[in-house]
Amino acid sequence: MTVMTPLKRAAQLTTTLSAMALASCATHDSNTDPVSDSQPQHTTEVLIPGPVSSSDWYALGQQQADQRQQQPDNQHRAKNLVLVIGDGMGITTLTAGRIFSGQQLGLNGEDFAMSFETLPYSALVKTYNTDLQTPDSAGTITALLTGTKTRAGVLSVGPDVTRGDCASGAGQTLDTLMDLAQAQGKGTGVVSTTRLTHATPAATYAHSVDRNWENDSQLTDEARTSGCQDIATQLVNSDLDIALGGGLAQFNTTATGGARQSGNLTDDWQQRPDHHLLTNRDALQTADLSHGQWLGLFSPSHLPYVDDRDTQTPGLLDMTQAAVQRLSHNEEGYVLVIEAGRIDHAHHEGNGYRALKETEELHQTVDWLLQSVDLENTLLLVTADHSHTLTLAGYPTRGNPMTALVTGNDDHGHPAPEPDRLADGEHYTSMNYRNGPGAVAMPRPAISADEAESPDYRQQALIPMYSETHGGEDVAVYGAGPWSHLLGGTMEQHWLFHLMRHALTVDTATGR
Repeated sequence: MTVMTPLKRAAQLTTTLSAMALASCATHDSNTDPVSDSQPQHTTEVLIPGPVSSSDWYALGQQQADQRQQQPDNQHRAKNLVLVIGDGMGITTLTAGRIFSGQQLGLNGEDFAMSFETLPYSALVKTYNTDLQTPDSAGTITALLTGTKTRAGVLSVGPDVTRGDCASGAGQTLDTLMDLAQAQGKGTGVVSTTRLTHATPAATYAHSVDRNWENDSQLTDEARTSGCQDIATQLVNSDLDIALGGGLAQFNTTATGGARQSGNLTDDWQQRPDHHLLTNRDALQTADLSHGQWLGLFSPSHLPYVDDRDTQTPGLLDMTQAAVQRLSHNEEGYVLVIEAGRIDHAHHEGNGYRALKETEELHQTVDWLLQSVDLENTLLLVTADHSHTLTLAGYPTRGNPMTALVTGNDDHGHPAPEPDRLADGEHYTSMNYRNGPGAVAMPRPAISADEAESPDYRQQALIPMYSETHGGEDVAVYGAGPWSHLLGGTMEQHWLFHLMRHALTVDTATGR
């Protein structure tokens, strides 16, 4: 398969292009081990530069319909499983991220397709927790990894617990997807741009009645008395083969620049046979990942946003490549959970630009995965745990830069010469938030073109809040590989676990 650079891709004048590389993931690291039993079977369809005439649009639609009709169901047992989570990547984020990512390649953006949007199967997913209409990440990741919905704020325990009450967790721990994989002899790993002790990655190895018990200083007296362990301690005692992300401070004491009351867990980790600690990008890229257990802690807290990282901080793609390399040495296969966690954080800050940059990084990471895994024996699911209150509105002309002031069309359908002004006489952006720190009072303040396109700009919001909230609407899931054809319609979030379990355990002779 020919791998094309983004510049070649953007210059291509044909309607569609079968290509696999986008942005920084156009080539493979020469030191990366083979990661599939055969060549990938998936081809990413990207619209370049898009239809122009009515006949172009019709032909493209017919082509896509024909491709869908030729898509066979894959009913093999999955050797490998990769679950990719864009934390907070709701439907509006998908749309804005698609346009933004396309525009970074010099395209209009609207007819672009992010890598995972080309996967053959998809569905809508309901995200509520058992006690919240609009969910939190702990409850949603528990649904995805255990097959049961639960309360907000708790990790891999049942809905009958009381949050923050250690004793209530007795007998309430839930078996996870990682437990299932390890029982089958498979390798297991987690990658995140957040602290590894943050809610989503933590659910892969920890059971906790409070997601905030990330280190021992955060345990209550009752938790200590009742024998609950902090989340960082549970990680170093887990059977994960590789865990890469941020959160170094959660593992070390305050005396050594960390947050713990007692015990430098990184020292304990490295004293164990064949246990390895990584703290920078160079070490990650030169490590011999053919054996052992690996803990990568590349920042005291969350990893910096994409634009704010230095050269020694690995990105989501770097960590994903390393995790796949490590896990592919297991002949029984593997289960890998990947989280683009800072999409969520940027939204909470009311910062649309950084949310879209993090989404673009997820798109590039999945694009690499599609080149590197065999979808004949690997189930790949890409979803979000919940949404946010980002809106995309107004009437911007086609190709209007996603973070810019809105310029509409004139009465003849041509782009207007100047950005639009609303009835209050001020400009506006198409991205805004329902609530959050960008809330404005009336009269609405002016927005300059430079201000709107600044990476630090907080889009205007309606309701003032210190932190923008999650959104309660459904999210999307995309899939390819064994049994992904079971995706469809509007699904309960916890049902995705049962699809994954079925794919990993099915008797191919009976289909059960």
